[in-house]
Amino acid sequence: MNTNKIYILGIESSCDDTSASVICDGAILSNVIANQEVHAQYGGVVPELASRAHQQNIVPVVQQALEQAGIDTSQLNAIAFTKGPGLMGSLLVGTSFAKSLAMGLQIPLIDVNHMQAHILAHFIKDESAKIPPFPFVCLTISGGHTQIVRVNDHFKMEVLGETIDDAVGEAFDKSAKLLGLPYPGGPLIDKYAKLGNPKAYAFTKPKVGKLEFSFSGLKTAILYFLQKQLKENPDFIKENLHDICASIQYTIVEILLDKLKNVVKETGIKHIAIAGGVSANSEIRARLEHAEKYFNWTTYIPKFEYTTDNAAMIAITGYLKYLKNEYADENVTATARLKVTE
Repeated sequence: MNTNKIYILGIESSCDDTSASVICDGAILSNVIANQEVHAQYGGVVPELASRAHQQNIVPVVQQALEQAGIDTSQLNAIAFTKGPGLMGSLLVGTSFAKSLAMGLQIPLIDVNHMQAHILAHFIKDESAKIPPFPFVCLTISGGHTQIVRVNDHFKMEVLGETIDDAVGEAFDKSAKLLGLPYPGGPLIDKYAKLGNPKAYAFTKPKVGKLEFSFSGLKTAILYFLQKQLKENPDFIKENLHDICASIQYTIVEILLDKLKNVVKETGIKHIAIAGGVSANSEIRARLEHAEKYFNWTTYIPKFEYTTDNAAMIAITGYLKYLKNEYADENVTATARLKVTE
């Protein structure tokens, strides 16, 4: 074991990406991700196929991460893995592999909350990155979660508001499906929106609490709007795809920004971070940069490669837990449902 530098191997397998990353003293040396193409033909992630693909990918992905980092297993100080939340079958692959490897190497095992890891990706040491000071507010936006979290310390978090129905990533993907776009459709809406007019069509924003989100009504409104237009013109989507995508994206981003304005008013905190897969969206990134100048906020936007599910965020969280001697025992189990505060 290396006594001078701290090397942590991070393993992420919560959904359909198998990822491994090596971190040294807070700086990422490798971050390898194997995507699973198999789900595209089904229009969504198939849990059984996901866990099978993880079993095939995990050994080569870990091997590649170690090779890219230029170290071998004997130099590792600990293994960090995603405990949850996520798909149970997928989580079990990563959990059992991490436990076996840690036991074989006789080094500590560190369990990581996937949702905390998205937020803590902001603490990866990087020359170009700004690290947020405590307390800061983080908007966590993904296919499964939409939350506003007050971050008081690395592991002291408090949910200030969240969605009462669907997650924002689901709203993007379901809207894309209605437009006949392949899965995952969120990035395609982002791509086509760049070519359209965001004010072409107006969709009403849901009326919910100041810090709460709701996207099911918006999805229904988009469905009825498209049905009505297609009745009048069967080629409506084909002829207006860019404008429709731009209008949907504009509405969703407006909803997110309205809540951030509310949270700044309520808390007085002007350090605003984003995290999660949807934080890769170019419009939310651009609007946050604009808010920095317009509202005098300080915004923290993660590097593109740390937005979607990746092991670098697991590795940094593992490193921060390692510094506090917070280890898991060999009886630790994967947990499909896990809150950001757990």
